Amino acid sequence: MTVTLGQAVGAFIAAMGIPGALTGLLFWRLQKKIEEREQSAKEQERARENLELLNIKATLAAVTLAEATANAVARIPDTNCNGDMHSALEYATSVKHEVRDFLTQQATKAVVK
Repeated sequence: MTVTLGQAVGAFIAAMGIPGALTGLLFWRLQKKIEEREQSAKEQERARENLELLNIKATLAAVTLAEATANAVARIPDTNCNGDMHSALEYATSVKHEVRDFLTQQATKAVVK
C-alpha cells in the first residue's frame, strides 16, 4: 500500500485535529462549570445580603416596639416604673441611633466608592 504525500498530510491534520477538538470540548465544559459556580456564588451573596438587611430591620423593629411599650407603661398612672426601665429605654434609644449612624456611614462609603 502506498500513501501519497497529500494523503499523509491529510491524515496528519486529521490526527492533530481530533485531540485539539477534544481538548477544546473539555475546556469549554470546564469553563461552563466555572461560570455556573460563579453565578451560584453571586446568588448566595445576594441572599446573605438580604438576610443581613432583614436582621437589621427586625432588630430596629424590636427596639422600636420596646421603646413604645416602655413609654406606654410609663404613662399608666398606677404603675411604679423604677429607674431600670428608664435607663434601659435610654440605652435602647442610644443603641438604635448608633446602628442608624453606622448604617448611614456605610451607605455613604458605598456610594462614594
